[in-house]
Amino acid sequence: MRHTPFPYDIADLGLSDDDRAAAHAPLFEDFVAIVRRLRRECPWDVQQTHDSTKHLTIEEAYELVDAIDAGDPVDVQKELGDLFLHVLFHAHIAETDGTFDLSDVMRSEMTKLVRRHPHVFGDEVVSGTGEVLRNWEAIKRAERAEAGETEAPPSALDGVPGTLPALLRAERVQEKAAATGFDFPSADDAWEKVREEADEVRAADSADALEDEIGDLLFAVVNYARLQGVVPETALRRTVDKFSRRFQTVEAHLGDRMAEAGLEEMDALWEASKREVG
Repeated sequence: MRHTPFPYDIADLGLSDDDRAAAHAPLFEDFVAIVRRLRRECPWDVQQTHDSTKHLTIEEAYELVDAIDAGDPVDVQKELGDLFLHVLFHAHIAETDGTFDLSDVMRSEMTKLVRRHPHVFGDEVVSGTGEVLRNWEAIKRAERAEAGETEAPPSALDGVPGTLPALLRAERVQEKAAATGFDFPSADDAWEKVREEADEVRAADSADALEDEIGDLLFAVVNYARLQGVVPETALRRTVDKFSRRFQTVEAHLGDRMAEAGLEEMDALWEASKREVG
């Protein structure tokens, strides 16, 4: 097994004693040891592969998001632990496969972090967050070009997983395009695009055209949200949660009468639910 080198001298990175103390090295070693033993002695753990556990890793990531949204620090702590377990678990699967190990994971990520933060670990000066993000994307494109990952010239949009939820993927694609300067001049301009796309939805004259225009409208709304500093994925999640709370309140009031209740009665209960559950 070839190991990934760490091409920096730790002594030159300016890490403080407090930085190192926060690493909790002995506890980390114990966690790794527990995972390794599970992979040796638990029949279920021994049988797992990257492919068989990838859906569980995704589930743990979403459970962490739910805990963050709920604002519950105890749950955030628990879900971070579950997600951390999956990192160690996948690293050990790779180690037993002979492809890489946990040290390679850490070295490659450390290398990336140092290389992409020249304003922290080097002499570069930045004016603010916007320049940091533009530099980050430029460095990523240079890395891909050096690695020869694609035969064609690397795209600014490379690296956005196609499996992301559509709203989140739209936002990430827009952010990457914006980092090249391809963006609306202002949120007001983006709003005009929303209005234009909404008119085109109403004018659609076929099922295929309607699907295309609704997609364009959603993409335009994501652009407007992004330029207003709103994360559309978070906004829609909150709205779905809000709808669910209110609808379940209506259900609770109507009980077995739900199927027979008229829309007028349900609307009245819906309005009342806004005051009851927010």
